[in-house]
Amino acid sequence: MSRIAAVDVLPVDVPFARRFVLGSGAVGTPERAGTVVFVKVTTEDGVVGWGEQRALPSWSYETAETIAVVIARHLAPLLIGLTPFDVELFHSRAARALSPAVSNGFPFARAAVDIALHDAAGKLAGLPVHALLGGRTRDEIPLCSAIGVGSPDAVREHARGSAAYHAYKVKVGGDPAADSACVRAVAEVADGKPLWLDANQSYRPAALRRLVDAVRDVPGLHSLEQPVPSTDTLAMRRLRRLVDLPIAVDEGSFTAQDLARVIALDAADLVVVKICKSGGIRAALKTAQVALAGGLELLASGLTDCGVGFAAALHLFSQLDLALPAELNGPELLADLYVDGLVIEDAVARVPTGPGLGVQVDEERLRAEAHDALSVRAPLPSPGAPRHPETAVTTAGDTAVPIADDTAVPRR
Repeated sequence: MSRIAAVDVLPVDVPFARRFVLGSGAVGTPERAGTVVFVKVTTEDGVVGWGEQRALPSWSYETAETIAVVIARHLAPLLIGLTPFDVELFHSRAARALSPAVSNGFPFARAAVDIALHDAAGKLAGLPVHALLGGRTRDEIPLCSAIGVGSPDAVREHARGSAAYHAYKVKVGGDPAADSACVRAVAEVADGKPLWLDANQSYRPAALRRLVDAVRDVPGLHSLEQPVPSTDTLAMRRLRRLVDLPIAVDEGSFTAQDLARVIALDAADLVVVKICKSGGIRAALKTAQVALAGGLELLASGLTDCGVGFAAALHLFSQLDLALPAELNGPELLADLYVDGLVIEDAVARVPTGPGLGVQVDEERLRAEAHDALSVRAPLPSPGAPRHPETAVTTAGDTAVPIADDTAVPRR
């Protein structure tokens, strides 16, 4: 069985095509790129798997620097000698090496690696990732436009320019008067399509009630995502009884265990499923299964992913019953996705059918634009020989830093 022999970590500053701001802070603008950490795993016989993860400290605690270093110094040594099919073994080792504390431990870093493992496993098996997960139930996924916090004129213009999309996610920022004006501006040109509001934790209960009262008569309102801070599940529970708009949990549920607590408290109507916060594709699928078992509906989202993360999301969501079109906004908001092979027509994405993720990564361009790149290499032992005790992390300047592989498990 082909085993992993190398891991490359390539942080790249990806430009935005337009300004995008959440209630919790800016994601990026044309003048301010956002960093995406790409991961390449290579097996001993040259099979390659790609993963990626955007760094967004205003949304979660992981930065580009922590994602890259955690992968290179803590996760990559756990991968050397595994096969791409050892996804659960990798996550088991990672959970021991990086304690999850009260929730998920470094999920963004683990998600990037997890996606790369699935890509490589699919290529080895000659199957698309969705087949490894049990198969798809749909060939295409309609998309939802993501409209950031802005002025009424700006959001109206964005919505008008996104008329091909099948729903609108409208970001709101904690100001009932300003936010209600923006919601109404989008509704004016939405042509009756669903409106999915997202506060990104920016409200407190009293102000939120004023917002809901102000938009009560707006046509097409579907749900309100993460209105209050992620730690305040009790406030979410109270709000479900005080407002007549369905409440979705996002930042308040990173793991299936988190969601089980939300369900036990009856604190949400829907859950937003994301690969990044779950720590990988299969963990996101587990969250979805817990949600359905607990009577919650599913919303699909990403974190302004480039093409690798976007493709991974298509494979995942191709087998889930979603309440709304998927808010996978990378193609809408980014200047480039760094892959070939994606097909999006009239805001409908086709689920890739090629082996692995089914997309081709522009590695030459990634390497040309990467900064602070890291490479992890370790010779694999011959049969019967002890495993090499160290791996070497090499920076773009070719300075090798030995790292003891304390968590290594002998080859199976």
